[in-house]
Amino acid sequence: MSNGFKIFSGSSQGNPSSSDPVRENLVEQNAHPNGFKTSVFRILQRFMSASKIDGGSRTEAEEKVYSWLYALAQSEKDIVFEYVRSTERGLSFTEAERRLQENGPNVPVEYTFPSWWHLLWNAFFHPFNIILIVLSALSYIANDATNGCIMLGLVFISVSLRFYQEYSSSKAAMRLSEFVKCPIKVQRCAGRVVQTELLVQVDQRDVVPGDIVIFEPGDLFPGDVRLLTSKHLVVSQSSLTGEFGTTEKTADIREDQSTPLLDLKNICFMGTSVISGSGTGLVVSTGPKTYMSTMFSNIGKQKLPDDFEKGIRRISYVLISFMLIAVTVIVVADYITSDDLTESILFGISVASALTPQMLPLIVNTSLAKGALAMAKDRCIVKSLTAIRDMGSMDILCIDKTGTLTMNSAMMVNHLDSWGSTKEKVLCFGFLNSYFKTEQKYPLDDAILAYVFTNGYRFEPSKWTKVDEIPFDFTRRRVSVVLETDLNVKHKSNHTFNRILITKGALEEVLRVCSCIEHVDRGEIATFSEEDHKRILNMGEDLSNDGLRVLGVAIKRLETVRLILLLSPSCFYFLLSVLFQLILSHSMSSKIAIWTKVEEVIYLVVPAQRRSSTGIYDETVECDMVFLGLISFFDPPKDSAKQALWRLAEKGVKAKVLTGDSLSLAIRICKEVGIRTTHVVTGPDLELLNQDSFHETVKRSTVLARLTPTQKLRVVQSLQIVGEHVVGFLGDGVNDSLALDAANVGITVDSGASIAKDFADIILLEKDLNVLVAGVERGRLTFANTMKYIKMSVVANVGSILSLLIATLVLGYEPLTPRQLVTQNFLYNVGQIAIPWDNMEEDYVKTPQKWSLKGLATFILWNGPVCSLCDISALLFIWFYYGAHSESLFRSAWFVEGLLMQTLIIHLIRTEKIPFIQEIASWPVICSTVVISAIGISIACTSIGDVMGFTTLPLSYFGFLVVLFIGYFTVGQIVKRVYILVYKTWL
Repeated sequence: MSNGFKIFSGSSQGNPSSSDPVRENLVEQNAHPNGFKTSVFRILQRFMSASKIDGGSRTEAEEKVYSWLYALAQSEKDIVFEYVRSTERGLSFTEAERRLQENGPNVPVEYTFPSWWHLLWNAFFHPFNIILIVLSALSYIANDATNGCIMLGLVFISVSLRFYQEYSSSKAAMRLSEFVKCPIKVQRCAGRVVQTELLVQVDQRDVVPGDIVIFEPGDLFPGDVRLLTSKHLVVSQSSLTGEFGTTEKTADIREDQSTPLLDLKNICFMGTSVISGSGTGLVVSTGPKTYMSTMFSNIGKQKLPDDFEKGIRRISYVLISFMLIAVTVIVVADYITSDDLTESILFGISVASALTPQMLPLIVNTSLAKGALAMAKDRCIVKSLTAIRDMGSMDILCIDKTGTLTMNSAMMVNHLDSWGSTKEKVLCFGFLNSYFKTEQKYPLDDAILAYVFTNGYRFEPSKWTKVDEIPFDFTRRRVSVVLETDLNVKHKSNHTFNRILITKGALEEVLRVCSCIEHVDRGEIATFSEEDHKRILNMGEDLSNDGLRVLGVAIKRLETVRLILLLSPSCFYFLLSVLFQLILSHSMSSKIAIWTKVEEVIYLVVPAQRRSSTGIYDETVECDMVFLGLISFFDPPKDSAKQALWRLAEKGVKAKVLTGDSLSLAIRICKEVGIRTTHVVTGPDLELLNQDSFHETVKRSTVLARLTPTQKLRVVQSLQIVGEHVVGFLGDGVNDSLALDAANVGITVDSGASIAKDFADIILLEKDLNVLVAGVERGRLTFANTMKYIKMSVVANVGSILSLLIATLVLGYEPLTPRQLVTQNFLYNVGQIAIPWDNMEEDYVKTPQKWSLKGLATFILWNGPVCSLCDISALLFIWFYYGAHSESLFRSAWFVEGLLMQTLIIHLIRTEKIPFIQEIASWPVICSTVVISAIGISIACTSIGDVMGFTTLPLSYFGFLVVLFIGYFTVGQIVKRVYILVYKTWL
């Protein structure tokens, strides 16, 4: 064993009975040579004995990361160094190399997608495919190559479609590698010699726990970092939260357990970036041990099993079981009557083939592909075809507010004085501050400029000249500019400059530097009273509760500068005299004093655009200011959002908002678009709940704000597992990837993060919820058409098998030869190909449709015997009316009757209304059934029938068929109405 601590050990070695995440990250292999501080053990003991507060079902890896980062956030810096076995000088190059070998490259966890052969196997390994291959092999053995080829062709088509679908949707790869391609500034030491620290650049892949990193604006954090020093540090955590805004970080703070993880001020996370400021930090986690990697480690593993696919497989096993029983009985019965075992086995194979819904995979995939093409016309890319079907079952849509319900941009609302009245002066000075601000302009500055320009205000910024700027930082939370204007522009040699300081920023911070308040209407300035201060803060709080962002505006008049030197003869003589003084002066201090005077004159003479960038004002000038008023901003909702949500609600899809934004802002948006806000909750509140309370709160709440990415995931899973809902999730940020992956239907937009698009099932080319409404309708239509095929094929096949069994026992010979039976079944399957193009009643698509096997057996028991009754009626008529002891005549008549009855089943089952009267099928379905019926009749009544063993049928038989099918149609419709009355459903 080596000395020290094993960094981020995956298993506990110090105490096998301990499962605490902090202890597992700090496994002591041998005691520290200098001894480990007693306070460290006390702190660790406190953390290990603390009770867990869990709002959901965090994974073990998440618990480890949470406990580890909270331990660091609550510890002093010297203890943090002890935790990771590092020093204030950084790691030595030798130690860094050793840790790199031990911990591996600093690469986030990436999800490995299934290989192509794995996908091909999954597409192939389906019960129906296996049974068709077995039947095909038996057909070849029995010298029925035609039947074998047909079944193999069907298997090939269905497997190819399935494989192409899965392969296309699995080619996405997680693009977290973009975070590991930038150089990182790291402090390393050359050895044990003092003052040998070196600042080196290493690739992010080579950063290890214990490294000290130096960062500045634009840098990415290479791992989870505990801050050591910070200066006005502002970071963007949008890669984790996806929400608008930045976060202030500071090193000189000790956090407590009640602070949400992403709100920890002294911890920065891998993948986040520096917006402004600088600092140093100690890397405490790298690679798969970081918060980001833990967050994404379960991507690809969160999907719940597809209920529809499970249902299809259950039907497969049921039908296979029924088929084996029925085929065995039929083979035995046929062998008893014919004494020909080979012919009986071949007949049994044909019966098994007829009972198998051979077109099911093809029909399902064709229906889904048709839905995908239709959604593509609505500018919607469907990556996973099964998502269309799931959209039909979706009953809850979780929405990330930013950019979905709103425009994801700031819009200025109003400019108010200290008493809540709209005043132009407040807007004027707020505009000048934003206009002359040269530091990075934030969206709020753009909103002010857009408001002024679009509303025709003329504030004439050209009359002002910028003198200096005091940039924004998150300690002051305000920005100031110093402007001046010439009060005597007509006089060429006598200029008077009026200087003014304009400050804009967070309301409470602006109020902090104000000592006066201006009555804008009266032009009076009064001393700031406690009552004024309280009134303005209450007004700002009311605006914030309405979901508005608020900035305060204040001004301060600086000294008036009178300049007479500019362009006058005296200026020339002054500069000339200074030049002689510089030449004649011998001491350096005298020259510096003289040159300082020249600089002062040049500063007054040279225009602001040509001065040095070094300012003459700092934040100390921000005092004794006059408060003018407030400017409010709003992220406006989309015009289409309210209408789309209303249409989704009409179709039984409830909306829940899951956002990282503040609760007040989320409530304001939801009220604007019509989402109820009776029950709301925040992420920190969810963390305090036990599991049962968590599930109950999630079920009841419609607005869930300030959520972390893992909380969004747990909310989606709670709705799926406990609530048994089919959940869609619409989000576009990296922070939404977990929920997108876990949801039944993951939806993002084309402008979203690349990772979000990788794991979404559907990509919207436009941020318009109305596209989802159309998708829900198409999903339910696809589901309906799939259920039509399943029910009509199972009913027809089960009814036919019962008829074949009875006929075999009664006639003493095969009712249809294997070739005739396979041909009839093939024609019937071809006639069903048009089902994906069928339409559906409006009432059906108004409610979510979920897969259920509960009613399928009942449906078959009610409708299958009606088919058998029709077949047996035809058998009796043929036998007694025509005396059809001729096998060829009977088989011709039964072949035509069976095929026509099966095509009629398509129209009878496809709707709960009266076919051809109250509801007519789409023209592709009508054409396909008519064509197939015509082909079947022509086979039996033409020379083709001679090859098949048929004979010409008398015309009177077709008259009987008309009467028979009217009777079947009537009985079938009566059974349908009674079934609907009893079970309140049809498909």
